[in-house]
Amino acid sequence: MYQALYRKWRPITFSQVVGQEHITDTLRRQVAEGRTGHAYLFTGTRGTGKTTCARILAKAINCLHPVDGAPCNQCEACRGIDEGRLLDITELDAASNNGVDSVRALREEAVYTPSVLKKRVYIIDEVHMLSTPAFNALLKILEEPPEHLVFILATTELHKVPATILSRCQRYSFKRILPRDIARQLRYIAGEEQIDLTPDGADILARMAGGAMRDALSLLDQCRSFEGTLSASAILNLLGLAGGVQTARLMELLLKRDAREALLLLDQLYRDGKDIAALLRELSDLCRDLLILHTAPEGGAALLTGLYEEKTLSALGADASGSRLFYMAEVLGQTLARLSDSGSLRTEAELCLLKLCDESLCGDLSALNTRLERLEKAAARGFAAPASESNSTPAMPQPEIRQPIPSAPAPKAQPVPAKPESKIQPAPAEKVPAPSEPKAAASAREDGEIWARLQNQYKAGLRTDKRVFLNRASGVLSGGVLTVTCPDDMVKRYLDCPEVNGVLQSVTEAQCGSPVRVVFTLGSGKPAPLHRSDTESAPPKRTKPAPNSTESAPPVPAEKPAETPPWEAPPPSSDRMDELLEEAGRLDNFNIK
Repeated sequence: MYQALYRKWRPITFSQVVGQEHITDTLRRQVAEGRTGHAYLFTGTRGTGKTTCARILAKAINCLHPVDGAPCNQCEACRGIDEGRLLDITELDAASNNGVDSVRALREEAVYTPSVLKKRVYIIDEVHMLSTPAFNALLKILEEPPEHLVFILATTELHKVPATILSRCQRYSFKRILPRDIARQLRYIAGEEQIDLTPDGADILARMAGGAMRDALSLLDQCRSFEGTLSASAILNLLGLAGGVQTARLMELLLKRDAREALLLLDQLYRDGKDIAALLRELSDLCRDLLILHTAPEGGAALLTGLYEEKTLSALGADASGSRLFYMAEVLGQTLARLSDSGSLRTEAELCLLKLCDESLCGDLSALNTRLERLEKAAARGFAAPASESNSTPAMPQPEIRQPIPSAPAPKAQPVPAKPESKIQPAPAEKVPAPSEPKAAASAREDGEIWARLQNQYKAGLRTDKRVFLNRASGVLSGGVLTVTCPDDMVKRYLDCPEVNGVLQSVTEAQCGSPVRVVFTLGSGKPAPLHRSDTESAPPKRTKPAPNSTESAPPVPAEKPAETPPWEAPPPSSDRMDELLEEAGRLDNFNIK
């Protein structure tokens, strides 16, 4: 009768156990020194050697001729235990004998001394499956056992074992076996069994086993019927797996967000008979390797699965960010958890690929994080909007008048021409002093008169509310500085802004032909007339020529109020705002905000 490889090659001594030297060495020393305990608890994942070590320990305790704490496997006791014909060694499966009655029967039987061996040994596998009454019944005999009794408990879920049981046992934790140790053992067994297994094929089986030697032997037993050499590609085809090359190609398409090609590749793998769940697990392992290399590029190499070359991992992770890889690992994990309850594995896999290509399909913050990530990458690379786009955006007019303009004045500051139908002749423009004329003379000639003469031109470039407050101020030009005196702080706050400053500066510079700086101050100087009608009806004053001037300047008449800018409606005969401000000035403790 054919015997499975994992049963045929089960270790029979401590030295044959692979990857658990930290446990086997301790147990062997205890047996050699005669300091064995009465209760042991072996924990760990499946296929790591818990039950095997329990049987070896039972043999070592009862061996007639132990060799350095290990069983000799030659005496009558060792042969009887291996053949299972001695009743002093009892193995129980707690999954099928988890009731309190089974434990009570065990307690009644355990008080009897062994018939053949030195000690009676009870091996209880999957002890976490016992019920609470059964644990309570087992607790008493574990606390005060007879001298001839030894309990060896094994479990894969330590957290389900009560603390009262844990405190009375020596606990040994079995680790996952490393892939290199599994591959070495597989090559040895394949050579003994005349199986043509290549080193890369052994590596594939070792990594697929997930740290369990029993799983690796079961996979080798499944593939041994293949006629020919068991290479990595042959094993992948026999087991219906995608393989590293196809998985890496699929991951490349996902990172490029090419959903169409990713779905076509999935369809091809599905038609070739590849297992959907295994394919998603391979993607999850590859995503894990990429995430480890991204977060720990130097010290994380020992944590990799080893299924992919370093060159392949570097190429895939070049443009993948940590947040993207983390998101992909989460989506793959959630999809794998739903596969057992899904009615269509293919549909679940296709939805998973679509989510991996487009985070916005998840309906959470992943879409926003993706957009922010793309913007950060674009900013890091120095991408800017095209010139045509930036020019199409309308610019704000304010920055052009914040700084002094030494060049020609802006067009809006030119005096507004009279309407064609008006019979009033336009006032002659102020003559700019000739280059030979001293600047001091020009400044003196302009001193004190320029504010009244240019006040209408100032108003032409301002809004209505600014005009009202401009009526209450007065200005004097001296030495290239136009000093605007405001009667109170409210008028000063309202006029001292870039808009008013720019208009006053540009209009004054157009008349003087030289740069002018505008300064706002507080003072008690006589302001300009409050009402526009009074201001505009005042007769123009004649400018007194400078003493050293060779010719006198002609009189400049004031401009008529009817000449309003074409973009504004004609002003009323009386400004209501001016009247309100005049009335407010007569009140005490009255402020307009």
